[in-house]
This record gives sequence, C-alpha cells and structure tokens, in this order.
Amino acid sequence: MAGWMGRVVRVDLSSGEIRDEPFDQDVWRRFLGGRGFGAKVLWDELRPGVDPLSPENRLIFAVGPLTGTTAATSGRGSVSTKSPLTGTITDANTGGKFGVIFKKAGLDALIIQGKAPKPVYLLVSDEGIQIKDASDLWGKNTDETTDLLLEREGSRASVACIGPAGENLVRYAAIINEKHRAFARGGVGAVMGSKNLKAVVARGLRTVEIADKERMKFVTYEANKWLRAHPITSKGLPEFGTSVLVNIMNEAGIFPSYNFRQNMFEFAEEVSGEAITEKILVRKDGCWGCIIQCARRTRIPGDEGEGPEYETNWALGPNCGIHDLEIITRANYLCNRLGIDTMSAGGTISCAMEMTELGYYDAGIRFGEGDKLLEYLKKIAYREGIGDELAEGSLRFATKHGHPELSMTVKGQELAAYDPRGAQGQGLAYATTNRGGCHLRGGYLIGRELLGVPRMIDRFSAVGKGSHTAILQNLGAALDSLVVCRFASFALNEIVWGRLLTAVTGVKYDPEDVLEAGDRIFNIERMFNVREGFSRKDDTLPRRLLEEPAPMGPTKGRVVELDRMLDEFYEFRGWDSNGVPKPETLRRLGLEECLNG
Repeated sequence: MAGWMGRVVRVDLSSGEIRDEPFDQDVWRRFLGGRGFGAKVLWDELRPGVDPLSPENRLIFAVGPLTGTTAATSGRGSVSTKSPLTGTITDANTGGKFGVIFKKAGLDALIIQGKAPKPVYLLVSDEGIQIKDASDLWGKNTDETTDLLLEREGSRASVACIGPAGENLVRYAAIINEKHRAFARGGVGAVMGSKNLKAVVARGLRTVEIADKERMKFVTYEANKWLRAHPITSKGLPEFGTSVLVNIMNEAGIFPSYNFRQNMFEFAEEVSGEAITEKILVRKDGCWGCIIQCARRTRIPGDEGEGPEYETNWALGPNCGIHDLEIITRANYLCNRLGIDTMSAGGTISCAMEMTELGYYDAGIRFGEGDKLLEYLKKIAYREGIGDELAEGSLRFATKHGHPELSMTVKGQELAAYDPRGAQGQGLAYATTNRGGCHLRGGYLIGRELLGVPRMIDRFSAVGKGSHTAILQNLGAALDSLVVCRFASFALNEIVWGRLLTAVTGVKYDPEDVLEAGDRIFNIERMFNVREGFSRKDDTLPRRLLEEPAPMGPTKGRVVELDRMLDEFYEFRGWDSNGVPKPETLRRLGLEECLNG
C-alpha cells in the first residue's frame, strides 16, 4: 500500500536489541497510524496494572499515511504510552517537522521498551537505527540538548528530547521537539526519562509514495481552498494565533480563572491574542507545509521563542490569577526548556494557590504571585522542596492534603481553558475522554457550542450532546491517527479526509470508513482503560463544576448536567450503563480480541 512506509521497528533498551517487526497491512488499514496504531500496540502488549514508569511500559512513536504529504496540516507526529499521571492509555501529538523527518527516515512506527543501563539517545535515519550514548546530555535542558545533537547529527535532523522534568520523572513531563513544540500531555516525557532515553533524533530524505498523484493534487487544492475560505483558518488563527480565543471565551462566560473559581477573567484583554500581536509578536509561523500559520514567534526583554498558545497562556496566566503577559511568556519559554506540560503545570500550581488561600495547606504561593511562578516551575522540574509534591500533579497533591475536590482534573489530568458550566457538551467531552481531562480527545464541542462549526448548537442544553460528542470523538481519533492538525477540521470534514486518504493510499475510504476507524480506535482505548479498572465512576467532573453554579456573566447560575448526558452518550456508543462497550459493539468494529479482556 502507498502512503505508509511499510516499516515498524522495535528497540529494547534493556538488551540493546533493534529489530524490524512484521508490517501487518490489515492493522494499519483499520487503525490508520499515529494514535490508532499506538492504541493497538498497548492493548496487545501491556498486561493490566503495569507501572507506567517501569521498563515494561511501551513508548510508541508513530506517524500516519498523510504525514509528510501535501495533505493539509500533515506535518505532525504522535506518541502513545500508559500515562504516569492518570494510569490511563494516553497519546500526545506534536507539530513542527519531527513527524515528517521521522517518516522520511523510512518508518511508520518505533516501539520502545525496556530501560537503558545509562542515558542514551536513538538516531533514526534512512541509513538505520542506532543507540548512542547520551551521558553528556543528561541534565541539560531541551534547548541545549537540541543544539548539541544537531551539531552532532547534522542540521537537517529533527530532535525530540526531554529536559530535567522528564529525567526527574515529573508525572506531566513533556517531550519537546524543535525547542518550541511538544508531545505535551499525560507525562510522556516521564516515561521517556524512566527508560534513560534522552532523545530521539530523526534524519532522512525518503519520499512518501502516493497512489494517485493527480487525484491527490486535485483534492489537496480543494482542501486548501476551503482552509483559505474559512474565517477561523484564514483570518482568526493566522492573524492572532490560538489566543484569539481569549476574548471570545471570556465574553461567553466560559474562560476559567483562579482554579475555576470564576468563569471570567477581569484582565482578559491584557493576555489576549490581540495583546500578543501588539506587544510581543515578532512574526507568525507554522508547522511543516501548513498554510494556516497559527504559531507566534515572540520576543520579551532578554529572551525569544514561540508562544504562548491559548491553553498555555490561560494555564500559566488567568488560571493562576496572573495577567502580566511578559511573565506568562517567560514561564512558557521556561516550561519548554525544562520539558513540562504547561497545562498540567498551571493547573497544579493554581490548585496549590487555592489550598494556600483557603488555609488548607500553605504551599507558599497565592493567586496573582507571578514573581514566584518561574521559581515554582523550576522547583517542579528538579523536584526541589514543595516542587517534589507538585511534580505529582494536582490530584495527588490535593488528595495528600485532604482536599481532592480542589483538583480540577478528570481521571487525574488537569482540564483545559473552557468552563463547561457554560458549554454542556464540553463537560461531557471532558468526562469521557480516554486520556483524562482533555478538550481535544474528548471531542472539541466548543467548535459547535461556541464557534458554530459546522453549525451552532445550544450550549446550555444537555439534550442531544451524547451523539454530538461521540461523533466528534470518532473523527478526532481518526485525525490523530492520520496524523493531521485538529484546526483543519474547522474547515474540512470526513468527506475530504476520506478523499485524501484514498488518493494517498489507493485504499478506498468513504466518509463512513473514516468515522468507523475513529470509532474503533476510541473503543480499543476505552477497553484498555476498562481493563485497568476505569468505569462510569471515573467519567465525572470536579465537584465544583457539578455543584457550584457559575458565579458571573452569561453563564451565571449554571452547573454541568452530566448524568443525563452520560446515559445518552453510552447508549449512542453501544456501551452498557457502566460505560463498558457491549460485545456486539466490539464485534461490529472488528475488535474481537477485546472480548476476553
């Protein structure tokens, strides 16, 4: 088949063995690549209860059939593992160019297991795969590591590495590529650190075979035309970046602040996309081959980098009661160099701030204390003092000190920058995501409830949200497996993705096939979590969002009506009342291997 490179390699860091795995065409056709392939490997190979930070855990780098082609936003890559933050299956997705270079090295996936006896890095190239000594790199930040490895392996390479946070097993450590992009969520960097793996360096010049070049040329042209016509992908994101959402969400009354105590932020304008453009923007930028160009190259006194993006801006800013754009930006740069997920870092620090303010536990930091933010991020990365507790994530921290209700998490992962009390479907999406609290993996209901894409639905109604959520989750799982950017889905639907996939691979994919592949991927992930003991009891939200009415703005007085949406969601998905996929659902999706656990 075209599109795929036809090669999967397994590296056992404990023994040093490197071997090619059989390339099962049926598996790749049904699970596509990226997130889907990673989920299949984790289901097949991990025994229940395995410690995510043990040598037994797998770390799977994978790309998809559209990666590195002319398909819209196809410059991405994926990594999958069992999360040390949540204990669930998790995947993380990155932009930049790493995924493309990885594929040009001739690989579809790299399965990593075991633990190296000393720090190492992997060189993945079209000449072969090597395990190399990284002892001199251990302890260095991601900027330093990247520069040294590019000097060593060539400037045309791409580096994905961990910083001190990953080395010190911070449960929400990230893997950073191209210095500013991240496989961010779920602690994938900690898994990498637990294996003594400092970096994966990709280098290659191979081309991706296209089954029907003329058809691909035409469908790409049509897709790009839609992207250039849609107001979000042609105007909003290119002009103001992802933080264009700040004012929109604040005015809608769903922009959380002060650890979700409030649903609006009085200083939103000062951290908006418009403020970033006016005060710190150097130029707009983008991932490999992308026409949207939503990234922001920024500069503050004494430093320069990328971002902050919307979620980072919020997590390190308003959610901590901070509105100094320079401090937020500096914290963003620091998180990238230390290798920390900005969303979980901000969520954990804001939880500590509230614990202090309420007198439950003196964590030494209060809302609005931006001068301490950088200090606390360093403490977390190096597990120094209070940082050692905060490195465990907000749920473990708050539970240890007697107030788990102050952790704004689902399944242990910190939530994103949308207060679901004013967007019912987003509440259901948070609750049912397979990787823990997540706006994307749960199905980005904000697109329909607030942005009107592809059409506006009533954000305050709980009726009908089960089907909307499930369909978007299925499409999202497919896109994460192709692997392409979610922003493209503002303008492109499953019809376009099916046409692109057919042109690239030569395998016919109707729109229904794309959604079914996503359904299959979402269900095998769910079965992984069921095997780990997760069920309906875990498909819930922080008590604050279920019981404390939103205090202000257009959503004042509202809470999330979760139970009624959850029943509808389970029924639509073909799951039982406890959230377990029924046997007939698994058979429909060709997941017979899941029937016996």
